[in-house]
Amino acid sequence: MFKAAGEITTDSDEEYSEISGSELDEEITWIEWFCHLKGNEFFVEVDEDYIQDDFNLTGLSAQVPCYEYALNMILDFDDQDDHSLPEDHQPLVETAAQMLYGLIHARFILTSRGMAAMLDKYNAYVYGTCPLTQCEAVNHAVLPIGMSDLLRQSAAKVYCPHCREIYFPKSSRLECLDGAYFGTTFAHLFFLTYQHLVPLTMPTPYCPRIYGFKIHKSVKENLRRQREQVQKQMPALFAGTSTNAWSAGKPASAETGTVEASASRAQVTGSREEILVD
Repeated sequence: MFKAAGEITTDSDEEYSEISGSELDEEITWIEWFCHLKGNEFFVEVDEDYIQDDFNLTGLSAQVPCYEYALNMILDFDDQDDHSLPEDHQPLVETAAQMLYGLIHARFILTSRGMAAMLDKYNAYVYGTCPLTQCEAVNHAVLPIGMSDLLRQSAAKVYCPHCREIYFPKSSRLECLDGAYFGTTFAHLFFLTYQHLVPLTMPTPYCPRIYGFKIHKSVKENLRRQREQVQKQMPALFAGTSTNAWSAGKPASAETGTVEASASRAQVTGSREEILVD
């Protein structure tokens, strides 16, 4: 157990976000201490009985170093073999405990109790709002999501149920967390569970215009075809021009530049003629 008033030493009082003075006088668990650290407010407190069930931890021992020591630290178990662990390994165990808790957290939030806790944070806009202009206008909340379920693959992102897109979070502290601490499944399962939170409509996509007119969808395709035709013609033109230039005793670069300029002018002229408007 941690006694925050006497045993926890920090460089700054700003490291705590929500622990009050009365709570500091009492014993708090490692989980409470960790979740109240500044920057960790994005985590929910995982129930200890969930962690103590070995079935819920299947496969995690292969992903986290010093697994047993880290698990004992999370559960505040007094390890009888502490004396066998070198003192310089203690920071490694603390880091491993944070990694292990993050992976357990990703599994816990898939349960009904975990989702209920995340629902409170979602309603409180803990994870911010969608940066898309159409979503920002309605102040739509987002949820954290991972791009991978494996550690050190990708940082946490946020998912918006309104536009159904993934963005970098506005909070730099959330972006510093590993995406595996939230996983790839949670956000989508959350909105399947709480379907009343899913908007019925999607925002209208932005429509590019030139002088107030919509750009016809065929324009880009026509421009692409013209570029491909010019690229196919350039090698033949270049080869023929080079041969004629050498035979005439003239620099090939001058003739090639003329052909390239002519081809470019033809491409621009053709592109201009192909632009259609609705």
